[in-house]
Amino acid sequence: MTKKEIRQNIQKQLVKMPKRDKEKLSEQIRGKLFATKEWEAAHTIGVTVSRGTEIDTYSIIRRAWEDGKVVAVPKCHPSDFSMSFHKLESFDQLETVYYGLKEPIIEKVEPVFPEQIDLLIVPGLAYDQGGYRIGFGGGYYDRYLQRYSNRTVSLLLPIQLVHDLPKESFDLPIDCLILPDKVKYVRK
Repeated sequence: MTKKEIRQNIQKQLVKMPKRDKEKLSEQIRGKLFATKEWEAAHTIGVTVSRGTEIDTYSIIRRAWEDGKVVAVPKCHPSDFSMSFHKLESFDQLETVYYGLKEPIIEKVEPVFPEQIDLLIVPGLAYDQGGYRIGFGGGYYDRYLQRYSNRTVSLLLPIQLVHDLPKESFDLPIDCLILPDKVKYVRK
């Protein structure tokens, strides 16, 4: 299957999943995340503000604040397909942009540079056993990961884990995949 076909297939499965099942699995995934040594050690967490069929990150952001962590959320720059992260201290600092994405209001937040983010929670639609991912198609995270060198994790439902994915020369694997029933370290 092509990346586009895989994206469409996983998206259909996510839409069909009963909300109650997804919420229960998401809670288990968050519990696994909070128990990792990466979460414990991280001072600054990079995380996307969730929407639609994605695993809820609002509760992850709230937990990070409760734990005294700095939360950095991404801002996409469509003019050059780049992405920057910014310190989020309140959900009031977000605005809705294209495709319903919630992003920081640049005038209200300060930048956070790649080397300042200890743990980056990388979103995606499909992942393989080697930690490779297929995102939502914009390539923003692919570009960002080229200049990010700290720890990466992804949160995924079992239907998002596939045997193998097509790979491009620029694709980088995620260090750790977190599912409801396990934490799978791909790179130590």
